[in-house]
Amino acid sequence: MNPNQYNTLFTFIWNIANDVLVQAFNKGDYKKIILPMMVLRRLDILLEPTHQQVLQLKRQLTEQGVDETQQESMLIRRTGLAYCNTSRFTMKTLRGETNPVRLKQNFLEYLDGFSKDVQDIIEKFKLKQQVDNLSDTGRLGRIIEKFTDAEINLGKDPVLDAEGNERLPGVDNHTMGTLFEQLLRKFNEENSVTEAGEHFTPRDYVALLADIAVLPVANKLRNGTYTIYDGACGTGGILSIAEQRIADIAKEQCKRIKISLYGQEMQPETYATCKADLMLSSTTNSFTYLNAGVRRERFFCGSTISNDGHPGMKFDFCISNPPFGTPWKTDLQAWGLKDNEKQHITDPRFVLPQGYDPRNSLRFVPDVGDPQMLFLANNISRMKNDTELGTRIVEVHNGSSLFTGNAGGGESNLRRHIIENDWLEAIIAMPEKDFYNTGIGTFIWVVTNRKEPRRAGKVQLIDATDIKTPLRKNLGEKNCETNETDRQQIMQLLNRFEETPQSKIFANEEFGYWEIKVDRPLRLRVLPQNNITAGKLTSKEQEACRAAMQAVPNDTPLNNWDAYAAALGKLTKAVKNKLRALITVPDPSCEPVAGEADRALRDTEQVPLTYPGGIEAFMQREVLPYAPDAYVAEDETKVGYELSFTKYFYKPVELRPLANIKADIQAIEKETDGLLAEILNA
Repeated sequence: MNPNQYNTLFTFIWNIANDVLVQAFNKGDYKKIILPMMVLRRLDILLEPTHQQVLQLKRQLTEQGVDETQQESMLIRRTGLAYCNTSRFTMKTLRGETNPVRLKQNFLEYLDGFSKDVQDIIEKFKLKQQVDNLSDTGRLGRIIEKFTDAEINLGKDPVLDAEGNERLPGVDNHTMGTLFEQLLRKFNEENSVTEAGEHFTPRDYVALLADIAVLPVANKLRNGTYTIYDGACGTGGILSIAEQRIADIAKEQCKRIKISLYGQEMQPETYATCKADLMLSSTTNSFTYLNAGVRRERFFCGSTISNDGHPGMKFDFCISNPPFGTPWKTDLQAWGLKDNEKQHITDPRFVLPQGYDPRNSLRFVPDVGDPQMLFLANNISRMKNDTELGTRIVEVHNGSSLFTGNAGGGESNLRRHIIENDWLEAIIAMPEKDFYNTGIGTFIWVVTNRKEPRRAGKVQLIDATDIKTPLRKNLGEKNCETNETDRQQIMQLLNRFEETPQSKIFANEEFGYWEIKVDRPLRLRVLPQNNITAGKLTSKEQEACRAAMQAVPNDTPLNNWDAYAAALGKLTKAVKNKLRALITVPDPSCEPVAGEADRALRDTEQVPLTYPGGIEAFMQREVLPYAPDAYVAEDETKVGYELSFTKYFYKPVELRPLANIKADIQAIEKETDGLLAEILNA
């Protein structure tokens, strides 16, 4: 990418907004016009060489009675691209129209001429509505003139002068994609669009995700097709960069590799941005695919959680930066469930199907306030089991995914499922303030079902929080970047798989624990003199109880409820229970009630799976010396998993030497010497 060429293009397109749209549109709407117009101009130039051939073929097919769907497929093949336009207009021919009414009509006809996938972008951007606004404010002609200016080239091929010399260089897909994404970031930044971080992962960070996904298995790549999937694809940056990274590695290794991209995004405008970006930067030549006899969209608009756009599909690489800390209640509603009915979710991505090994029949549904673990579970369900490479998952999370959720809860269950299947390769802690709209630190999960033999049964934790390069100027919250040198350092830590101050290696069991319920027997003292009319006994039951209590032998111990209850005679168990609530109080000096625990004394303990001797040894050493009658409620024991970077990478702040502190105190004392006397004598 030529920096001068890039800067010229960026400045020119950015200035179109200020030259044409200012005072006629809100600044927040600039990107809704500039970005799709930029895409259309790029496509327009790429279609120019075959435009007349397409029009001629269109006439022939129409005369032959070929239906519209078949026509589009044949016309697209004629262009050699993934799209076509059957309108009689191009942007250049529209440029000369001076009548505003005809210009609007012609431009709408031009938009209608595009094939289905471009129409999808136009619709999601609501560009036709913007055309109305542009026409009404007299700006439609001016913006077309700007994008068709002879001094700017958005095409792949260079523009030559009369002598055949290059006047304007061509723009390759990579440069076009970078330009598109940086314009998007700039529009968001300039107009305080706070959700930019949700839609746009910084390009330097994306490059690291691509490296983590591809480089460790670069030597295993073979000639053939590889698939990349992003279930939270946003504006498509992760997909386009990962595609380019694999293509670069394939070229270095002289491999013939084809890459197919798949994604899903919920927000229509963001989805349109993604599809547009990939049209500009990707080698994708088709936006549909056939799976199990069903034709599907490669990039699907809808919620990944409740409306899976790629059911049953498996992928080689799953790379995502899913939203975190945002409620997913609307997905429950889409399933026809209420906010408190998540236990009724049956999607096999989030609840393992019946018939699975009972030891692993786990629900992965997290709290409704945070969906990121659902995206991880979705990616887990995409893993290939029948290839040498398997599937590599690289996913960005905040810290909560490491530890939230109790044992048996959705978050813990998913961590357990991943670790007990030995799929967790590494987790990398990244620097704070690495994103545009949040200062929090993030963690990169690396999951694969094809671990290297040396990693079997182990998990690597990498502390990369200090591996960063400061920016000269903050970009929103972002004050640092992960440049190429930083990426190489992180990749070295990952690939070397060695114990260092920044890299720790643990057995899988290190992160697991038993959550046990420790009970103590219920001990009750009987108080026969208590009033029994204040409880739930009926009048008839009260009479029966009084008679039974009067018949209890005097030598019946009042510190033993079981003995006292037996002496009550023929009272039913239900009546005795009602009576017990009225005439007993807990007393640790009394005899235990058979088979009953004192719920008020119940305690919950976490016993590491690595604890020598397990739960029994833990009880002997940690509990019974202090509560000899304690016992474990066996049917309540659950297995949980959590990870703590603080535990393994905590660096205590070194205390100042005592001599220095003493010297400071003496200096302060000397400075204030006589001050009290001066105040009192004033």
